[in-house]
Amino acid sequence: MSWRFLVDEDMPRSTARTLREAGYVADDARDVGLRGRTDQEVFAYAQANGAILVSADKGFANLFVFPPATHAGIVVVRVPDTLPTATVNQELLRALSNLAGTDLAHTLVVIETGRARIRR
Repeated sequence: MSWRFLVDEDMPRSTARTLREAGYVADDARDVGLRGRTDQEVFAYAQANGAILVSADKGFANLFVFPPATHAGIVVVRVPDTLPTATVNQELLRALSNLAGTDLAHTLVVIETGRARIRR
């Protein structure tokens, strides 16, 4: 199972590159014409492309606005922004490594320092 990611513009600029270097398919929202777009537009693009959305925006964790049954997967990264960018990216990679082989469709993953919570 190969995951495809859309990295929201609120994530570090290096996140999509880090994901690609780890062997994933990943686009940065800023590189596909989504800079400054609404959450709904970013979400719609991710769904149209079968991509798991990676964002630091807590709004994407709202199960009423983005019910898990409606999407290809959402990963919300809740790592303190006071940490270095490399640490944020490493926490994301660590969590994804721990989820290897898991179908993330219809799943909300909330990544925090040292752990990931999963909601289906």
